[in-house]
Amino acid sequence: MNSAYIYDVIRSPRGKAKPEGGLHDVSAFALLSALYGSLETRTGLQGEYVTDVILGCATQVNEQAGNIAKTSTMYHGWPGSVSGLTVNRYCSSGIDAVNIAAMKVMTGMDDLTIAGGVEMLSRTPMFADKPSAFMDLALSSKMGMFPMGNGADLVASQYKVTREQADQVALLSHQRAAHARDNHYFKSIIPIVNPQKGITFHQDELIRDTSLEVLAQMKPSFAKLGEQGIDALYLRQFPQLEEIVHVHTPANSPSMADGAALSLIGSLHAKDRLNVQPRAKISAMCNYNGDTRSVITGAVAATQALLKRENMQASDIDLFEIHEAFAATMVMCKQSLGIGDEKLNVNGGCIALGHPLGATGTIMLATLLDELERRDLTTGIVAASGAAGSGSALMIERV
Repeated sequence: MNSAYIYDVIRSPRGKAKPEGGLHDVSAFALLSALYGSLETRTGLQGEYVTDVILGCATQVNEQAGNIAKTSTMYHGWPGSVSGLTVNRYCSSGIDAVNIAAMKVMTGMDDLTIAGGVEMLSRTPMFADKPSAFMDLALSSKMGMFPMGNGADLVASQYKVTREQADQVALLSHQRAAHARDNHYFKSIIPIVNPQKGITFHQDELIRDTSLEVLAQMKPSFAKLGEQGIDALYLRQFPQLEEIVHVHTPANSPSMADGAALSLIGSLHAKDRLNVQPRAKISAMCNYNGDTRSVITGAVAATQALLKRENMQASDIDLFEIHEAFAATMVMCKQSLGIGDEKLNVNGGCIALGHPLGATGTIMLATLLDELERRDLTTGIVAASGAAGSGSALMIERV
């Protein structure tokens, strides 16, 4: 079987998912086209070299509908021979896209592919497709499909996460993200022109200068939903719990964002058509579904499963990028995997930097590879949680 290599991975800055956000006036097509063009400039890529484009996108309606992976290549002007596939595993979709592309290369089906994701939440809000599994409480209760925020509060209750601990996770995320931004650690960011606002957008714009005192003033986001019956359902299913604690607020939950990312995945022979050498090899991949009731713990479960399958310990890995799917998940991650702060999300995570659903996994991959190179380290794992307890993980090794 062939090996799959990462030749490049780039991303846009992450913009606020609001009309005043730096990317709001840029369509998903224009955003992806800017990144396709950047890959051409950086690597010598030509459209005819690419056999498939695989993109994660969680809400495939409006301009994100109609197989955005294929139609974006047409918008960019690449030849019709370039195929496209749009995938949705919610927040892990960007990792799943990379994993699918890698598997196609490993099996010899493709020689050079693009994998990534896009989500413009200011233009196509989360759940704009009105998924009954999430929005119909009776239906979701029958399936055990609980809202993500309430699943996070369940995790907080199970792992005895206090509100102060949750806010400390958020504060550290913002502090690290600000340090990385100010020291230009995010080498994978491609500036994006927003002609309507007359700006070139250079940096992630959700990072806050905050404090524990400010964070403590935020009100819980999911207590009201809990009162509508979800807390009672949880307590019946987990009788060992005395109560469901509601510690998650807008400030210690992942920030909704606009953004996109692309990676160039190919065989070793693909370098003969490019002007760059591969930056890393994809050495392991894993999908795993944990407890559906906790909803957002799949990143931890997938990382555990990948390490076990590879007969490795967390100590064998240089850096981890684990999806900050609510603060309690990060407390659980440290306890379950034994990862210290010195290896985990060292440049901040989605709480501070933003979470453009389908793009987040590939953005995290870019952050991981940038930091491995900066520190001259070798091995890293990136993992994200999807919905209903699902998770996807990916291990890379620099070459």
